[in-house]
Amino acid sequence: MTKNQNLDSPAPTTLPPSNSCDVVAVINARAGGGHAEQLARHITEQFASHGLRATVHLADSGEAMLQHARDAVRDGVDIVAVGGGDGSVNAVASILITTPGCSSTLGVLPLGTLNHFAKDLNIPLVLEAAIANIATGRRLRVDSGEVNGVPFINNSSLGLYPDIVREREKQQARLGRGKWLAFSWAAMGALRRYPFLRVRLRIDEQDHWRRTPFVFIGNNEYLMSGLDIGKRSTLTDGKLSMYVCHRTGRLGLLRLAINALFGRLREAHDFDVLSATEIAIETRKKRMRVATDGEVTVLQTPLQYRIRPASLAVIVPPVEQAAAAPEAQPSMLGKLLGGD
Repeated sequence: MTKNQNLDSPAPTTLPPSNSCDVVAVINARAGGGHAEQLARHITEQFASHGLRATVHLADSGEAMLQHARDAVRDGVDIVAVGGGDGSVNAVASILITTPGCSSTLGVLPLGTLNHFAKDLNIPLVLEAAIANIATGRRLRVDSGEVNGVPFINNSSLGLYPDIVREREKQQARLGRGKWLAFSWAAMGALRRYPFLRVRLRIDEQDHWRRTPFVFIGNNEYLMSGLDIGKRSTLTDGKLSMYVCHRTGRLGLLRLAINALFGRLREAHDFDVLSATEIAIETRKKRMRVATDGEVTVLQTPLQYRIRPASLAVIVPPVEQAAAAPEAQPSMLGKLLGGD
C-alpha cells in the first residue's frame, strides 16, 4: 500500500507545523509513562522516516481522545492512528464505525498491556514496527460488535467482570492502589459475593434461560483448542460468539479455569458456546452494568447485541507477514475476567 493511494489527506496541524498531514495519531497521554511529549516526538519522527507527515495529539482524557478522532474524521484524514490499550483503540474505532460516510482507516499503535485487537490482527507490538505497518501494510475491513448502539471491537460482558471493574476503579480512586493490585482485590471481593444473573437469551428466535455469573460476547469466534485458546483467527466472519457459564459455584468456576488452561472449554458441561448475528438478553433489572472492551457503561435492558460486518477499515500487515506465527495469547479466562 502506498502512503497516499488516491485518497485526500487534509487535516489540522499541531505537531509538526505543516499545511497538511497523512496521519493523525491520537495517543493516550498515560501510555507515555511520564514521557508523553518525548513519545509524541518519537512517533512523529518515525512516521517521517517512512515518508508520512503525522499530526500527534496527546489526549489526557477519554473525551479528548474522542474529540480528536471526530475532528480527524470530519476533516477527511486518510489514516487515524491510535496509541494505547484496547480501551483506547475501541474509543477511536467507535468514531470511525459510527460516523456516516467515514473514509478514514484505523492505524493501531499497541501501547497497552494486553493489546488483544492488535494481536488478533497480527499487528506488530513493537512501536517502530507498528508505525512501519501503518506505512506499508494493507487495508482490511473487519467486523465490529454493538450493544444498544455502543460499539466494541473485541468483546462485551455482563456479570462478574463489570462488577470487578467498578470496584477496581473505586479502590484506585480511594486507596491509590495500582491497576493490577486494585483489580486483584476487586476480583476477590466479587468472588466472595459471587452474584448470579438470571437471564433470557434470545438467539435465532429461540429462548435460552440461564442462571450465570457471567455472559461473554465476542466480535467473531474465540478459539478454544490447544495453544490458540483465547485467540480469534478472523474478524471477518460476520458473527458474534457467546460464552455462558451456568449451574456452577466457586469450585465450578475453578474447574472452568482449569479447562480453559488446557484448552478443553468445549468439553465443559457447565459452559455453553453459541454464535449468531443478533442476540437479545433480558433480565429482571431495568438497567445493567455492561463492559465493552474494558470500559463499563450502564445500559437499559433488554440488551440488543448485533454484529456490524465489515464496518471498520484497519491497516494490517501484508499477507506474507500475517502468516507468521503470532505471540502467545492470554487465556480465555483472562479475556473473561481481565481488562485491557
